[in-house]
Amino acid sequence: MAASTVQTVEPVTYRLKGEAKPEEITYGFLRSKIPAHCFERSAIKSFAYLARDILYSSVLVYAALHIDLLPTTTQRVCAWTAYTFLQGCVGVGMWIIGHECGHGAFSAFPMLNDVVGWAIHSLLMVPYFSWKITHARHHRYHCHIDKDTAFVPPTDEDSKIGEPTMLEKAKELFEETPFYNAVALLSQQIFGWQFHLMFNISAGNKSMPEKATSPKPFRNSHFDPLGSLFTDSQAHLIAITDIGLLIVGGTLYYLGTQIGAWKIALLYVVPYFWVHHWLVAITYLHHTHPSVPHYDANTWTFMKGALSTVDRRFGFIGRHLFHEIIDYHVIHHLCPKIPFYHAEEATNAIVPYLGEQYHLDEGHFLKSLVDTFASCKVVSDVNSDGVLHWKLPKNGSKKQN
Repeated sequence: MAASTVQTVEPVTYRLKGEAKPEEITYGFLRSKIPAHCFERSAIKSFAYLARDILYSSVLVYAALHIDLLPTTTQRVCAWTAYTFLQGCVGVGMWIIGHECGHGAFSAFPMLNDVVGWAIHSLLMVPYFSWKITHARHHRYHCHIDKDTAFVPPTDEDSKIGEPTMLEKAKELFEETPFYNAVALLSQQIFGWQFHLMFNISAGNKSMPEKATSPKPFRNSHFDPLGSLFTDSQAHLIAITDIGLLIVGGTLYYLGTQIGAWKIALLYVVPYFWVHHWLVAITYLHHTHPSVPHYDANTWTFMKGALSTVDRRFGFIGRHLFHEIIDYHVIHHLCPKIPFYHAEEATNAIVPYLGEQYHLDEGHFLKSLVDTFASCKVVSDVNSDGVLHWKLPKNGSKKQN
């Protein structure tokens, strides 16, 4: 095995490893190295994982409904804190199974995938078909600076257009302070998902369908069947999505009238924000790394985009509750129909051929979130070669050992 390459972005250490690779890696070449059974999708196995997650969630709800029996306030607060965190983790796992449905990885039956995905994501107040459509564009154009739909960074050219406003000047003055970064990161983690759904924030400026030549600011919602994000032929799917959300929202309202709004907030709303905290963090760190570039329209290819994804580690929670979505995401971008339970084997099959094109960060997940958010602000095409690299702070410049 060739020696690993270690890249350091102070104060964060990133480890990128791989083995010798052929001169040219093609999609067909990589696909041929993956065992054929990794592409097999079992509805029975997928339902078994879903049933396990539902069991976990049900046991947690049952326990939570008895928390008020605890004798002290401190015990009750600790119990509710543990419940909301654990239920949020279980919710992420269920979200990921819905995500499998959206990619057709849950089973070999498209209708079954969509029915199960719609039910799961609606239960989590996620617009299933809306997300499925825009998420497919993210996979199609990952790391394309104009057409990707998730965490597309600003370029230094963007900041040169027009005179900066007073707000932009104030932001530039404070954006490298710890307080600003803390507030901005918390805002991203708590509200980033909701703002993406409502306003399509973080998407590229050419990520919408061709019909959206002049999108309106308030028609970029994942809930709008006739909005800018969808074609006319997709409008009925968005309407079905909205019906699912209304059913769940109405059910939660009714339950709130029966057991109290505070109880619903603790049982459902707080775990809901935990779920979306983890989803935003996972997506951000999969697609943002100081040493991984973005590409312009002339340089981007599907393979460059798919291989610009970063695998990370999150221990037992990541592997068991999160269904390994954090650990094996590169293979998911290459072959999204591979079920998560085959992702490790498929990854191990291609890594020896990728060399430095395979990105693995084994650093502490939450520390990486903080450090990456502080470092990765703007990308720049400094060499006019169509490859946009991160403009890192002076004390975070890349060094290769």
